[in-house]
Amino acid sequence: MGMALQKEGYPLSAWDNWSALDSVRYHSGECSKKWEGFRGSPNPVTGATITMMAKERGWKPKEREAGRALSWDDEIREDPSSGIIINTKLLEGEAFREPQGDWKPVQEIITFLRTLFDASDHVGYVNESMQKDDTDKFIPANGGYTSRTSSTLITQLEKCNGDIGAVFGDYNPQAGMWIRINALDGHGVNNDNVTSFKYALVECDDLSLAKQNEAIRKLQLPVATLTYSGAKSIHAIVKIDAANAEEYRQRVEFLYKICEKNGLTIDTANKNPSRLSRLPGVKRGGKKQFLIGTNIGKASWDEWREWIENTNDDMPVIKNLGEAKDKGLPPKADELIHGVLRQGHKMLIAGPSKAGKSFALIELAMAIASGTTWLGHFPCEKGKVLYVNLEIDEPSCFDRFDVVGKALCIGHEADYNVEIWNLRGKSVPMDKLAPKIIARAQESDYMAIIIDPIYKVITGDENSADQMAHFCNQFDKICTELGCAVIYCHHHSKGGQGLKKSMDRASGSGVFARDPDAMLDMIQLKVKDQDPDDIATAWRITGTLREFPSFPPVNVFFRYPVHVADDTDMLKDAMEEGSLADVYQKGREQSNKAKKVEAARNVDSVEFAFEAYVNKAGKAKLEDIMAYFSKSENTVRKYIKEHGGFNIKNGLVERTQNNEK
Repeated sequence: MGMALQKEGYPLSAWDNWSALDSVRYHSGECSKKWEGFRGSPNPVTGATITMMAKERGWKPKEREAGRALSWDDEIREDPSSGIIINTKLLEGEAFREPQGDWKPVQEIITFLRTLFDASDHVGYVNESMQKDDTDKFIPANGGYTSRTSSTLITQLEKCNGDIGAVFGDYNPQAGMWIRINALDGHGVNNDNVTSFKYALVECDDLSLAKQNEAIRKLQLPVATLTYSGAKSIHAIVKIDAANAEEYRQRVEFLYKICEKNGLTIDTANKNPSRLSRLPGVKRGGKKQFLIGTNIGKASWDEWREWIENTNDDMPVIKNLGEAKDKGLPPKADELIHGVLRQGHKMLIAGPSKAGKSFALIELAMAIASGTTWLGHFPCEKGKVLYVNLEIDEPSCFDRFDVVGKALCIGHEADYNVEIWNLRGKSVPMDKLAPKIIARAQESDYMAIIIDPIYKVITGDENSADQMAHFCNQFDKICTELGCAVIYCHHHSKGGQGLKKSMDRASGSGVFARDPDAMLDMIQLKVKDQDPDDIATAWRITGTLREFPSFPPVNVFFRYPVHVADDTDMLKDAMEEGSLADVYQKGREQSNKAKKVEAARNVDSVEFAFEAYVNKAGKAKLEDIMAYFSKSENTVRKYIKEHGGFNIKNGLVERTQNNEK
């Protein structure tokens, strides 16, 4: 399968994503390791094999749809995955200048040779020509010469004083000269004599010269040399860098296919590695064969192939704002949860343990299924929901939906809009789960997919921004492929949360909070004078929204199994746990408690001090008690007053009548 996809020009990701659908046999990174090994195979598998396998398993080609008349507003464009980069009909042409008095033919040939060949490479060239039939067209008269190396030719050119004929032999200036694009063994000019498969020839004379030049450059072909032929075409010698003849054949086939799709009609005879091209630095029919440039476009075949694959991905096209306004801006997606979330967008609910997050998601699923209001505040559109349960067993999950539906008084007909995928014990990382969800939900027309909880499917380190960005991208894939909203929940980080912004409370990287289109946070409230028999907990829900203004905080009670809106404003002034007000309140309470403890301790100490210094008359000197405490007179008088069982008179301390032992 992988070899066939590569052969047909598909990217590695196509094979890897398809393979991931089989979680049992799929191993991450295995496709990537095998991919490069397919190149140059002497017996390649083609796309026809995939078609045959599919037909054997019951697949039938989609029948051609009936045609229809196009309106003036219809847009006609190419399939973005077809390999088309440019439209030659829209090319304006990129002209190039023929050298005049500044032309240096010998230096051009030297530059050409140094660009294409190593010093020890044998170079094949043809200087003798003949007229073809009775036309004015000249063709090579023979196979030419191959005995000299590149370094030998360059040395001789540097000493020829401008006489090219002294090096290559005289040529007919009406015909020009030719040179073979790859190095030879010095014993012949056939494909078998080629010693390195570095280059391929791209030549097209169906377009104007200026458009040929522009097309080659816009296709970013990895051109080693670009030469004007002296007639109707430009010769691009393109870097192929194949390991052997078979890989050369495959790469040239891919190169020509891309060129053909982009309007460059290639003569298939050019595919031979021993092909002749035009030699710059000579004349042909009164015009110059000259170098237009060297090392144009991408630096290598691999870089160009990667660029082609990335350019021909499934990414959307870049659009012009002015043109979009002229055509009329597209409508925004419809609201799913009014004032909070649009269809096809993402929402995260974050909260601490036991906040009832899962129940809140079930309540939301039932609200969407029935088209009712969620949490007493947020109206929902009616539609189908997929609930992906990763945490509890199937019977418990169905029971939760049952008790929530009954508590919310939602009729049984809404249950048919809820579908549940129970994956406890079968969960896989999100980058593997997303394609499975897409595959199973493709025809179901869900308005929302709820995933609970995401810690079960997190891919990578939740504190790593780049890994969490990759993780969150999986939700985007689901939204894009299915056109539905994705809703999920996550837990708070450890420690107090009241002093943090609501969007910074979710555990892990800040990507969690900044990725979704809507983030709802739940934090517990401290309720004064709460009935000890009331087992409900109080919560405040705040929203950080991308598409809507933030809504006022929503206060609710969680009374199993549902959250109930605080319609009486009982929680309006309640403090959030861990908030600054809560910290101050706890500080005051702690301070008061400490003062009471200290006062009690001082009361006991007054008794001990009095008993230590009391005389037979039942009195103790104030100065002795001051010495016991090592405190000032005012402080000791305060302690004695707080005790309440002693009088101080004339510097003596005695018990009151009510405190007599």
